[in-house]
Amino acid sequence: MFASKTAVVGLVIVLFWVLVAVFAPLLTPYTPTAQDAQAQNSPPSAAHILGTDDLGRDIWSRLLYGARVVLVILPVGEHFWLPMGTALWGVALGLLVGCTLGLMGGYLGGWIDEVVMRILDAMMAFPVILLYMIIIAAVGASATNVVLAIAIVGTPGIARLVRSLTLDIRTRDYIRAAEVRGENPFYIMFVEILPNARGPIIVDAMLRVGYAIFAMGTLGFLGLGLPPPSPDWGSMVAVGRRYILAGSPWAALWPSLAIATLVVGLNLVADGLREESLRYQ
Repeated sequence: MFASKTAVVGLVIVLFWVLVAVFAPLLTPYTPTAQDAQAQNSPPSAAHILGTDDLGRDIWSRLLYGARVVLVILPVGEHFWLPMGTALWGVALGLLVGCTLGLMGGYLGGWIDEVVMRILDAMMAFPVILLYMIIIAAVGASATNVVLAIAIVGTPGIARLVRSLTLDIRTRDYIRAAEVRGENPFYIMFVEILPNARGPIIVDAMLRVGYAIFAMGTLGFLGLGLPPPSPDWGSMVAVGRRYILAGSPWAALWPSLAIATLVVGLNLVADGLREESLRYQ
């Protein structure tokens, strides 16, 4: 990580958003849903450093609490949440399913490989945004359903990557030695093959977290993200764009920059890791 300047720059950006998300209650005196009828669509000021939206809600506080949902916590119910953000849970679930399918297809081969790959190919035939919209429209808009959508959409690409790595690694001598020892196929897949394929999978996962954040913003913009009044960055942009020509661009500008900087930061980390991994191969 620290051998690459590109990765370090990306890490600084990502850590900024992680830290402000973790310490959000300490960094703003407002809650993300508190309204001020006297300060609707107000510009940045001492009271509201990034301005307010159409309902007088502080944009800075909504950005911070929106980052919490993306990176730090997953709201499951009204008073219950899980550690790790929505984007991370979506990618993690996609990795779990995708790695399992890719390992089975690449190592076991035969009809299992054909069935798995044809189903995944059919899923990849759908445009990504359309597939997101179909899933959310079918199960409803909520944080857990966004996680499900991210996992389903990401699984085919992850499975194909893991399958290609498995097809290469299965020819190595240490795999043959494990087979001669009589090891179980699942032991060979998850103990022998998967750890030796972790480099490209980690880099791909970093990129997919960025894609997931961008997808969350897109779904929120289309009204299919987190239900209001959740501080969803995409829905903030959708509402704020109505007031850009009225001279109040703040509500759309800041969440757009938040999405852009976080995605760019994750991509820089992934690019730096890929450069260094290629150097040491």
